[in-house]
Amino acid sequence: MKYVVIALLGSLLSIAVAAPAFSQEADAAPGQRLFQQRCGACHQIATPRNGVGPNLQGVVGRAAGTVEGFRYSAALRDSGITWTPEQLETFLSNPTAMVRGTRMTQRYNNVEERRTIIEFLGTQ
Repeated sequence: MKYVVIALLGSLLSIAVAAPAFSQEADAAPGQRLFQQRCGACHQIATPRNGVGPNLQGVVGRAAGTVEGFRYSAALRDSGITWTPEQLETFLSNPTAMVRGTRMTQRYNNVEERRTIIEFLGTQ
């Protein structure tokens, strides 16, 4: 009987420990999930490491083309843009129309997804 109680308590403890981890994953912000799905192949947010694209930590409020160690196109570097949610909205809907000569060519046509990603970026 003593071993059954110990086994039961051990099982309950493992469930209690696993539940918050599952809950946090299930409750992950939609913007974070969309960022990982749509942007994560080229951009980092969790680390300051650059990839195919520059890391996007602190992108909202930052001048375009200024992440240290990333080779930007002259067009983006010299654009004079400061990334606001509105600027990101325009850029992500059609990067080459906003900055002719940018290397970013991926468009995000779904307005709701684009705005959700931008909202997420504003929290980073």
